[in-house]
Amino acid sequence: MGFFKKLVQFIRNVAEDERIPPRDKKIILTFLALVLSPIDLIPDWIPIIGLLDDLVIIAFVLDYFFNVLDDSILLSHYPWGMKSYTSVRRSAKVIAVLTPKVLKDKIWKYQPAPY
Repeated sequence: MGFFKKLVQFIRNVAEDERIPPRDKKIILTFLALVLSPIDLIPDWIPIIGLLDDLVIIAFVLDYFFNVLDDSILLSHYPWGMKSYTSVRRSAKVIAVLTPKVLKDKIWKYQPAPY
């Protein structure tokens, strides 16, 4: 199966997971639609800043998947294996610097397991 087919299946499986709050699913799908849409919050032709809005949105999605969700939820859907998972998770932690904690607390409703 190709990468994009796996990616679409992964997003579909996460969207159908009952352990993730419906509001969070809607926000993730909205963020993904914003990234894929030709209409941007900040036009791409503006140097550096034009791409920054897409980068911040991607950072929010990656941060949610790899830092907010419990590993067991994400791993139950992740199709690329543990080596890929640890690599992407490490990158997501670096990119998460672009996601202010104040905004994350207001956006996401998912509460990770306390242990």
